[in-house]
Amino acid sequence: MSWLQPTTLRGTCATLEPLLPQHHDDLVQAVNDGELWKLWYTSIPEPVKVGSEIERRLDLQHKGTMLPFAIIENSSQKAVGMTTYMNVDSTNRRVEIGSTWYRKRVQRSAINSECKLMLLTHAFENLDCIAVEFRTHVLNQQSRRGIERLGAKLDGILRSHMIGSNGTLRDTCVYSIIASEWPTIKTHLEWNMIKPREDFNADAR
Repeated sequence: MSWLQPTTLRGTCATLEPLLPQHHDDLVQAVNDGELWKLWYTSIPEPVKVGSEIERRLDLQHKGTMLPFAIIENSSQKAVGMTTYMNVDSTNRRVEIGSTWYRKRVQRSAINSECKLMLLTHAFENLDCIAVEFRTHVLNQQSRRGIERLGAKLDGILRSHMIGSNGTLRDTCVYSIIASEWPTIKTHLEWNMIKPREDFNADAR
């Protein structure tokens, strides 16, 4: 049995449930809200490619390198985005939380903070992870500020790490939270859920 199994994580504002083809129509509506695919420094699918992106993520799940979720807004019961555990390293009990995006209407809401809290809690307290990574474009300042507000520390910058869809070279910032830091960071995140602050848009790769 794989170390990382599909699971549903339930919160007050949002639920993370295993990504399925049935989420397609909601996700097309979500990506159209704000024309998110036009953000050149992220990798968010355009509407006609949402189906293939779901298939890609499910294929990586089958290979054991990703566990994708649909982000469900509890008040509407609609999928408003996607997120994943990715770059899964079961031997060393490490995952990256990434390939995340939200429709514009729910950006900077409590949903993203709650989703990050649920993913981190599951990673450290159920999967016994020794570290959780976050990665983002060096120029995605909104994402970097949000990751840093989580309490993650910058491990370094991978220069000319990837070739973007527009042909530009991407420098990737790598952040992490390690297991010994988790109790303090969890307390901080739970406090912020009581007193919400400005959230970040995405950590899409």
